[in-house]
Amino acid sequence: MLFLAIVSASLLLSSSASRDVCRTIEGAISRSSSVYYPASANYTRDVSHWSAASSQPSLCSVEPGSAKDVGTILRILGETRTKFGVKGGGHATNPGFSDTPGVQIAMYRFSQVEYDAVAQTVAIGTGLIWDDVYAALDPLGVNVVGGRVAGVGVAGFALGGGYSWFTNQHGLTIDTITEIELVRPNGSVSRITQQSDPALFFALKVLFDGSCLGIVTKLVLKAFPQGPVWGGLRLFAADQADAVKNATVRFAHEVTDPKAGLITAYNYGQGQMIPAVLLFYDGPSPAAGIFEDLVAIPAIEDLVQTYRFPEFVASFPGNDLTPGQRAVFQTTPIVDYSFPVIEANINETLFWGERLFAIDPGAFLSYNIEPFLPSLFSHNTHPTAYPPSRDVALFPHNLELLWSSNATDDVFLDAARQSVGQIASAAVADGQRITADAAAYPNYALFDTPVERIFGDNLPKLREIKSLVDPSNVMGLAGGFKV
Repeated sequence: MLFLAIVSASLLLSSSASRDVCRTIEGAISRSSSVYYPASANYTRDVSHWSAASSQPSLCSVEPGSAKDVGTILRILGETRTKFGVKGGGHATNPGFSDTPGVQIAMYRFSQVEYDAVAQTVAIGTGLIWDDVYAALDPLGVNVVGGRVAGVGVAGFALGGGYSWFTNQHGLTIDTITEIELVRPNGSVSRITQQSDPALFFALKVLFDGSCLGIVTKLVLKAFPQGPVWGGLRLFAADQADAVKNATVRFAHEVTDPKAGLITAYNYGQGQMIPAVLLFYDGPSPAAGIFEDLVAIPAIEDLVQTYRFPEFVASFPGNDLTPGQRAVFQTTPIVDYSFPVIEANINETLFWGERLFAIDPGAFLSYNIEPFLPSLFSHNTHPTAYPPSRDVALFPHNLELLWSSNATDDVFLDAARQSVGQIASAAVADGQRITADAAAYPNYALFDTPVERIFGDNLPKLREIKSLVDPSNVMGLAGGFKV
């Protein structure tokens, strides 16, 4: 009884101290920022994420309205050793990465989109999703290298690498960042560029909202001219799986036009496989010889047409989970989207689709095949934390699993690991070197992916920079991959 009384008293003191942290923050920040508590509408929005598996109750939430206030918040959290999370767009699927049982920092108020016509750059707040950015830039006839589907946050996508519809032309999103506004763990605010601090600029590409090095509040990206685009979603019956495979392999091996892009997905839902393609061409109509075979396959739904770019991104589902649905990504790098690799994706779709559907009729699986040109890493002469080497082109592959109940979390997580392992094995059997020296794309990597698989030979340098920027390990109180 005495032991229980001591534990109960300790928990009460801990809870009281935790509430004191929220009140301390509330008293220290300016009027441009706000703290919210459970049961308020703002708190609910602040702690909610795209995937229910990445949402949890927090002590309170805070919406900072200035970089200076972010610094004040970080200093208080560091001094009190309070756990915290940093939420940009809220699209993270890894539990504990941007959510927290401590103080949830929601970046919504960092919402600027400022185009500099002279410098040909755009300053973007890290509380936005790419849809907001595209809508603001569309009337100006310019664009940036950003997310490919609706609902994806600016910060996590950009600082996680950023494979875009424009990557073949301009590189990854990180390759187009010219300046990063960083609030360091000690609360100071810095503007980081290649010229001002090349080591830190390198490290911030890729460390997710600066999750090891501070909190990023603004990004400045190169801008490019933008006109109408052509493309859209096409869905097929299951018996067209091989036709889609053949056309995808031809695209991956033969198409060299950097304006062309493709995502092929083998989906499984409601008891059946549904192959799909997302076609993209940066122009009002595609050049000849690119998409004819993919367009000729009979489709059960066809949304292909000419769009303004924001309309194109909004034309297909990208952020449409039902409330309470859970999601996870898992990945392996691919060197060549060959026949054996895509065949393995088809087999895995059927194998796991049938098994997971029997466990959860609301389950949905999507195996995403994402070919790019071999020159995709050639657009940046400066090193970045990801990829650790630019000598070999690596193409992302994403397995996305959706399910209904936390009671089956382990089942779906194990399925993701096993299935992507099978696809990686198929690639290795095909002669691809993706085991030890090929980096996993961090935006798709499962939470237990070893950081060595992401940063490779860059890891010692990143650890050295981390120790200099954050000697007290304040950012260790937040989630994300840690070096």
